[in-house]
Amino acid sequence: MALPVPSPRAPLPAEDGGSLWYERKLGWATVAGPPVALLTGLRFDVLELPADAGAAVLRRIDAAGTGPVALAGGRMRLLVAAGGADELPGLLDWLEWGGIALDLTAIGADGRMTAPEPPGGAPGPLGPGAEQGAAVWLRPPEPGREVEPTLPALTHFGHGPGGSAGLGDRGGGVPDLVRLVDTAATECHRARLLRGESTGTKSQPLAFS
Repeated sequence: MALPVPSPRAPLPAEDGGSLWYERKLGWATVAGPPVALLTGLRFDVLELPADAGAAVLRRIDAAGTGPVALAGGRMRLLVAAGGADELPGLLDWLEWGGIALDLTAIGADGRMTAPEPPGGAPGPLGPGAEQGAAVWLRPPEPGREVEPTLPALTHFGHGPGGSAGLGDRGGGVPDLVRLVDTAATECHRARLLRGESTGTKSQPLAFS
C-alpha cells in the first residue's frame, strides 16, 4: 500500500531561519527582525569602516589576522573581542590617529548589528548580495567553533620592541587588535584622500554606537 506523500512545507522566512542558525549553531544572542540583529558586547564587539577601506585592510591582513568579517550597505564590520569598542579611542590616540576624521567607529555593549544571511551561497567578488547592500559574510564564523579565541584582542598593551609579545598581541598566533586598528586607521585615511575628502582634525569626538 502506497504511503501518502506529505504536502511540501513553506520555507522558513529568512529572518526566522537566520535567527535559529545564529542561536543554535553559534550560540549568539539575536533580536527578532526583520531584519534579525546580533547583540554586541556579549561574545564580540564590532569595528565598522567604509567598504573601500575595509577591502584594503583585508588585502593586508589575512583571515588568520581577523575574526569574522561582514559587509552591509557600503560598510564593513570586523568582529573583535568584547570590550574592543571601549579600547578604540585610546588606541587611536596612542597610535597618533586621535582627532583625525577617519570614519572608523565601533559598536560595543548594548549595541547590535544586522545579522548577515547564514553562509552557504556562492560568493561573488564582495560576497553574495553585496551589490544590493544586503548584509553578507566575507569571512564567516564557523559553526561548532568558539569565536572568542579567533577575535583580535588587547591584552599586552605597551610591550617594547624586545618584549615577549607583540604590541597588543596575546601570542600564539591570536589576532592583534593594535595591528588591526592601526591598519584600519591607515586605510580609512588613505581612502578619504583618494575620495578627495577632508581629513582635517575633527571638532567633535569619534562617534560610537
